[in-house]
Amino acid sequence: MNFNQTVMKLALQSALVASVICASAAHADGLSDLKGALARLQGQTPLKAVVDAKTWNRQGEGKELEETQGSASVLVEESQRGLQVLYSKEMLSKLEAEERLKEKDQKAKTPTLAALGEVNSSALRPMISAASHLLRNLEKAIFKGEKNDSFNGKPARVLNFEISIDKLTEKERKYMKKFESSFNVWIAEDGTPLASRAAQKVEGRAFVVISFEAKNEEEWVYGTVGDRLIALRRESKNVGAGMGERGESKTIKTLQVQSL
Repeated sequence: MNFNQTVMKLALQSALVASVICASAAHADGLSDLKGALARLQGQTPLKAVVDAKTWNRQGEGKELEETQGSASVLVEESQRGLQVLYSKEMLSKLEAEERLKEKDQKAKTPTLAALGEVNSSALRPMISAASHLLRNLEKAIFKGEKNDSFNGKPARVLNFEISIDKLTEKERKYMKKFESSFNVWIAEDGTPLASRAAQKVEGRAFVVISFEAKNEEEWVYGTVGDRLIALRRESKNVGAGMGERGESKTIKTLQVQSL
């Protein structure tokens, strides 16, 4: 190998090393990538979607066991005019029928009423404006690290966080004896959120003799409409026990984008 060939080889090797370093640096800070994506995905792209909610709740045990299920569906529209939550005539008829039934029998099954709180404007805002909601969660989280992973069979990065008990209010901390929390966010190459998962476990005691424990899990799957981050699916599970009572609940909400 002559001198020119040697120089050329070294130059190519240097360029290759530099490109690898640059590529690694570009993806080395997933948290910055995520925050950058959230900043650009807080847009005002008009949105029209159908949101379906299914709820399940169980309280008590044995003869005292009460179990309820619910389902509701609404059409959501957000534009420059603001946010509209539209209830179909069919759903309004169901609500009226269940309200009448509830007046006659407090133990009557009222699935639409049971799920109604999951499809009001306050409950839907985190799904149609997911970037703001995710940013608020990050403000309470402590970044622990990131690693390569996959989501739906495609390469992704997962960012790991934990929620410190110090981030809770004094009232929330008052009776806690044990608190564990984790928060993970999967992101695409450009930092766009793909999914997130949060889990919390709390144990405590109030008034010396009353002990309690609770577990909460929440999973989100995200998508985009123009410059707007939305939640395509949100599933939450809650289990709690205290004062001799035990309860479980589960909610699944899905969002299907409609053409305007």
